[in-house]
Amino acid sequence: MKRKVIQTLFIIVALSIQSTMAASFLLPESGSRLAGKLQRHLVEDGETFALIAKRYDVGFLSLMAANKGVDPFLPQAGSVLIIPSQFILPEVPYEGIVINLPELRLYYFPKESGVVHIFPVGIGRVGRDTPEMTTQVSVKIPNPTWTPPASIRKEYLEKGISLPKVVPAGPENPLGDYALRLAYGAGEYLIHGTNKDFGIGLRVSAGCIRMEPKDIEWLFGQAVKGEKVRVINQPIKMTLEPDRSVFIEVHEPLTNSQGVQEQLVLPVELEWWMDEFNISDSKAKAAVQVQNGVPIEIATPFM
Repeated sequence: MKRKVIQTLFIIVALSIQSTMAASFLLPESGSRLAGKLQRHLVEDGETFALIAKRYDVGFLSLMAANKGVDPFLPQAGSVLIIPSQFILPEVPYEGIVINLPELRLYYFPKESGVVHIFPVGIGRVGRDTPEMTTQVSVKIPNPTWTPPASIRKEYLEKGISLPKVVPAGPENPLGDYALRLAYGAGEYLIHGTNKDFGIGLRVSAGCIRMEPKDIEWLFGQAVKGEKVRVINQPIKMTLEPDRSVFIEVHEPLTNSQGVQEQLVLPVELEWWMDEFNISDSKAKAAVQVQNGVPIEIATPFM
């Protein structure tokens, strides 16, 4: 018992040290999948969602979803925003790197650490979709060069921009200062940084996973060659907690290359559970409609 307490204290101290480098949270107790805690932010004059998202290391669209109806470019000073910093962990083994596409989030589970690190990411735009995959980091690349594929060079040329065959490392390189190449397909997919101030937490890339410069720098230093990587598509996450409360977290589903958006329905296992305990599904259905991207308690059988 004493050893467990000491370990917990050590983790808490480590998290406080890392707080400026990574959004880090203790893994929940056994049987729970809730991590983090919702925060609130008092808007000051001149602040925008882009600035606030960077401050809390959350995605732009995630911040918009959690605060529907608020102007993201001119939020009213003195208003209070919900910061989406509580999460239902994806339904996958807690190991390596996990990217949930509808969330526009990356989860990193260091081995035997008892901690999860969570970051906003940019993913492939419609028509340049980031594929679901189970793979691994094949190469770690500091100061990467960028070799634009022919299709990208053609796209830019149609806009009147002639790209060089190779863009050297440096401030003009859209890959930023660090890249992790994934062992998938021809190795064209990367987790990388960026030289732009905007685009994290959005569908903006040509298929790669884009991170804030400080976030990829931190992850680059932690991840190893051969690190397991899972790219998943879970717009609805749910958890039955140890106290028997039920939470659901719903994100806007992806639009595919044909312009069709997945129609969301309640998970079958959730419907079975609510039927068994004679619990109304009205809150769950409302969560599916609202898609605000934060965990919502929809039921507890012992109310």
